[in-house]
Amino acid sequence: MRLIRHNKNQDVNSERFLISINVLGSGGPIRFVVNETKLVTEVINTTLKLYAREERLPVLGNDSNGVNLYCTHAGSDALSPWDAIGSHGARNFMLCKKPENSTPAPTCISENETPSLSSIVNWSMKGWLSKSLKLKISSP
Repeated sequence: MRLIRHNKNQDVNSERFLISINVLGSGGPIRFVVNETKLVTEVINTTLKLYAREERLPVLGNDSNGVNLYCTHAGSDALSPWDAIGSHGARNFMLCKKPENSTPAPTCISENETPSLSSIVNWSMKGWLSKSLKLKISSP
């Protein structure tokens, strides 16, 4: 007969389950057991700590306000930090950095402005692609 011991800090009536969190750009998911009543913000903090402990890339930092947690099977909206993680009925999640507020790149270039590096790379890639396709098509 096994004796079940409960931690004093843990709610005995709540369910625990394994969640899998994929970090965008990382090699594989982070998995850990979580209480269904834990808030999304607590899950994000735990994920960031485990992610940093494993020294994974890309580096996310410690700030839970800099990332969003998404449910993989629900829409494209980020989960609210004040929701319980078990309220979504999901076990798989995606953690992404919040987009930085940057100014959009100009669409047209005036005579006084120099082209940006991204537009130069875009045009050179287009040129390379069209050249390589022409070579493949024209060669017998």
